[in-house]
Amino acid sequence: MCGIIGYVGNRPALPILIEGMRRLEYRGYDSAGVALVDQGTVGVTKSAGRLSVLEQILDLTATQTTGIGHTRWATHGAPTDVNAHPHQDCTGKIALIHNGIIENERALRTYLQQQGVTLTSETDTEVLAQMIGRFYEGDLEHAVRQALHEVSGTYGIAVICADEPGVIIAARKGSPLIIGIGKGEHLVASDAAAILAHTSQVVYMDDGEIARITADQVRMTTLDATPVTKKIEEVEWSLEQIELTGYDHFMLKEICEQPAALENCLRGRIDLGDGSIHLGGLVDCTRELTRAKRIILTACGTAWHAALVGEYLFEELTRIPTETEYASEFRYRNPIIDDGTVVIAVSQSGETADTAAALAEAKQRGALTLGVVNVVGSTIARAADAGVYLHVGPEIGVASTKAFTGQVVVLALIASYLGRRKHLSATAAEQFISALARIPHQIGEILEHVDAAKSVAQRYADRENWLYLGRGYNYPVALEGALKLKEISYIHAEGLPAAEMKHGPIALIHEGMPVVVIATAGTQYDKIISNIAQVRTRGGSVIAIATEGDRQIAEQADHVLYVPDTVEPLQPLLTAIPLQLIAYYAAVHRGCNVDKPRNLAKSVTVE
Repeated sequence: MCGIIGYVGNRPALPILIEGMRRLEYRGYDSAGVALVDQGTVGVTKSAGRLSVLEQILDLTATQTTGIGHTRWATHGAPTDVNAHPHQDCTGKIALIHNGIIENERALRTYLQQQGVTLTSETDTEVLAQMIGRFYEGDLEHAVRQALHEVSGTYGIAVICADEPGVIIAARKGSPLIIGIGKGEHLVASDAAAILAHTSQVVYMDDGEIARITADQVRMTTLDATPVTKKIEEVEWSLEQIELTGYDHFMLKEICEQPAALENCLRGRIDLGDGSIHLGGLVDCTRELTRAKRIILTACGTAWHAALVGEYLFEELTRIPTETEYASEFRYRNPIIDDGTVVIAVSQSGETADTAAALAEAKQRGALTLGVVNVVGSTIARAADAGVYLHVGPEIGVASTKAFTGQVVVLALIASYLGRRKHLSATAAEQFISALARIPHQIGEILEHVDAAKSVAQRYADRENWLYLGRGYNYPVALEGALKLKEISYIHAEGLPAAEMKHGPIALIHEGMPVVVIATAGTQYDKIISNIAQVRTRGGSVIAIATEGDRQIAEQADHVLYVPDTVEPLQPLLTAIPLQLIAYYAAVHRGCNVDKPRNLAKSVTVE
């Protein structure tokens, strides 16, 4: 969950490192540090706090041409100056930055202490740096290789050494690393955002690979020193897409990008003429997919909520039994994977550690595995048998917005694609696809009227407990709305199936408590109106999300936010938008750091 950037070339490294770290802060921002190779020494500067704190103590005129930088999301050890990366070995010659978790850190720490090594931090990363130092005898790559043979866990690392100026050693297992290819220079990073200002040509490292990177060459081998030939690929994102471009926050920018993002997601995949769907990533497995007897969707956080919508979609459109599993639970159970089981992993980054591990478990047990991810070349994208990219563009804000709607759109496409090959009629498929094609424009209509959501958020932002209620397809949206509010405004919120409110949680409702009820037109409309009455009887303040033209709801709710009409299975794509706006404006009103909420990071690459 940390940000890694390294540079070797013929330009001063520090400005490039700082620029890259700034773009990586969404991956971790409780401490930061850099290490530069300079005339037989490695100089390390690091500090707790945001990158701006580090910049105040750096010599920004430094001219060294090889260096590494790191932004941290703390796992082992509090966010302090000492625990910040880079970490060094006891000689001070070797410096290392790390994303991941060394699981046998305690055993290695004990071994090092028995060898007389004094460790100064609480981190697992320093243990790895010291292990590399123990093996170093003039060949940094060999030392890294030897140390990694002693390590259990996950890592994405970049290592430099005073005795080998102009060299960075990178290695990966379970944590993403890419190498940026330049002219007379190369970069290494945990995310393409860090290097896009300098190159769009990259090599994606795979698990178990080590790279020796100099200004003129990248040499790749496996952990066992077998040479590896890698393909250079083009990053599909532009630099402009990862800039704020006039918005106050990335979250607001990404909320407002959803019409265009979903247009991109749908482009080339639907044919309104004959109601067909074209998913190139599924072509090779369509026959096997059509024979599926059971579907399991696995994900974490916001992606789990999108997967839950997917469960409803698959069961309705394909009539295949479907279940949604938390990846963190699925991976440690003894899951039943029968013949004909399809496992779909959903993740924005494609690097979510629990989700990637769940996918690997399913694959090992013989399931057909699909990936629904946003980042091209990510771990899940490469590990899955097949899959579909979101193509919604980079998402920088920690609280996911456009990735959520993109995931729902892709799951709707897959469900319709599969349903048409099983039992879905041509007429039903055409109606569904036509409704899906209108969604981007309808979201645009919602975004033309944000003042109502802003007003509600500001009115209730001081209330510390909110309730979100939904039924059917909108139950997952209630969960997602509550999560958004918790993530960025630090307000406690709970999402529930509306009918479950009376089985205990109704005891929480008191005078003036904000209760957000998703009450769009549909099969359970009368039931949700009854749930609203139960809330009002107990003094709750009802904020309803309703379908345009519904006048009855205004008599039942204190506030109404309207969304355009669409078919019931696609309502989550519209009802989610006002909830994203409420969370955003509540956080702004409370003075919270919207894009960098406390204790969170964008890509959860550790357990």
